[in-house]
Amino acid sequence: MRKLLNYKMPQNLIFLIDIMALLLLYFYKDGFDEFILVSGVLLAFLIYLSNFILIKTSSGDHYIFLIMAMLVSIGIIMIYRIDPSYGFKQITWFGIGIATFFFFYAMTKNIKGFEKWCEFYVGISMALFLFTLVFGVKIKGATNWIKIGGFSFQPAELIKILFVFFLASYYVQKEKIKNTYIFIGIVYTYIGFLFIQRDLGTAMIFYFVFMTIFYIFEEDRKLIYYNLVGAFVIAVLSYFFINHVKIRIVTWLNPWPYIDNKGYQITQSLFAIASGGFFGTGIGLGHPEFIPEVHTDFIFSAICEEMGIFGGIGVIMLFLILVYRGFKIALNQHNRFFKIIALGMTAMLGFQAFIIIAGVIKMIPLTGVTLPFVSYGGSSLVSSFAALGILQVASEEVELEQEEKNGHYIQEDR
Repeated sequence: MRKLLNYKMPQNLIFLIDIMALLLLYFYKDGFDEFILVSGVLLAFLIYLSNFILIKTSSGDHYIFLIMAMLVSIGIIMIYRIDPSYGFKQITWFGIGIATFFFFYAMTKNIKGFEKWCEFYVGISMALFLFTLVFGVKIKGATNWIKIGGFSFQPAELIKILFVFFLASYYVQKEKIKNTYIFIGIVYTYIGFLFIQRDLGTAMIFYFVFMTIFYIFEEDRKLIYYNLVGAFVIAVLSYFFINHVKIRIVTWLNPWPYIDNKGYQITQSLFAIASGGFFGTGIGLGHPEFIPEVHTDFIFSAICEEMGIFGGIGVIMLFLILVYRGFKIALNQHNRFFKIIALGMTAMLGFQAFIIIAGVIKMIPLTGVTLPFVSYGGSSLVSSFAALGILQVASEEVELEQEEKNGHYIQEDR
């Protein structure tokens, strides 16, 4: 019991941070607000309870879950400050995400033979793409949402998970698809569907994840250069023939002449980051509402404005540590399938974070993806939790193999 209450325990530090954030929101609202109290206690309870259950059930890497908890806490604090109704919904999605984490953890751990289902992953993915094209609705220029009643979700979030499983399955059973060009053709079919849907941010994530795994595991090195050249050609053609892409490039190169229309978002993002300085304006003292879609695509700009550049660097450092832990799991994993899975899930989360952060600070053209675990959104949050649950299994396999290896060395010493 004393250990659980130890202030040095990471989950206790996160609990304290959540309590302090609750007090900040309380003073920001200028009066007692039961809604804030209930939301804050619920968030802290969910984080503490889920981490306690994970420690008891998994022998794997527990730090990736703690990093996620810190990112979620920062995200909910900022979303709640922007709009309390969105904040409470995000806590609800967080609860669903926790359930998803443990579901995918249990499923991946207990079901055997995932490496043999290559055709299944492709079939389900293509069916979801076709379903989206037929029944999808257009939101912010991309036809990637399915609405059923009052509920909406993005099938592409589930397809991301299936895509990583497909890549891992292929390289475990490469002899089943003897022609590598067929494999590459399937990969570009995924990306092609995303281009048709105008979901260019997700297409970039798919391509970067594919190239990461392809670079490491493909024996024919010439194919790597062919894919890089092909991607460059596709990017150039997209600029000239897809107006959506051209607008993004133009506003990236020089948004100031278009500050009153298509360059408004990115310029307001830069103003917000600059006004925050190093230490920020303070929670509730900035104006993130000036940025359209600030609770989704531009949450990082709001964090930098009210928590400062140091707050933004803190978020980036958390993602870097998450990527480091994920790559460490992949490097130490001897099971080829789980090695690729760990690498793919880590690359997916890392590239998604890079693409949106680099977009809102004008390092690269802006794309409509969310910041994992931080931005508001149900589909993205749940899929990120699913990826983390699968990564947790891979880390547990590492721990088991390390224990067996250590036991072997002890026997040799004797």
